[in-house]
Amino acid sequence: MNAPDRYERFVVPEGTKKVSYERDTKIVNAASFTVEREDHTIGNILRMQLHRDPNVLFAGYKLPHPLQYKIIVRIQTTSQSSPTQAYSQAIDDLDKELDSLKKGFEDEKTRFEEKLRQGY
Repeated sequence: MNAPDRYERFVVPEGTKKVSYERDTKIVNAASFTVEREDHTIGNILRMQLHRDPNVLFAGYKLPHPLQYKIIVRIQTTSQSSPTQAYSQAIDDLDKELDSLKKGFEDEKTRFEEKLRQGY
């Protein structure tokens, strides 16, 4: 079959950066970030987080081709921020949000297990 191996969807090849940055030469405060081995899941979450930032004028992503396992995230910001700052802030905010979600899940799991031990 012509399909690539499944592990190629997830494993970043040796010598390849997970995220690469390219400044836009035509638009002020704009850049593209290429994120290797990711798809719509991360692209949409990152785009939505970037839209929460008041300094972001534009945030979007695309998958160049279904068999290329990467997304390209485009960001344009106001003069008070840079695309790199907006990208880093969005990643940090998502990390905190996921930590909070994980903690809430683990707390609820502990409560459920405690109720089971007590016979409820």
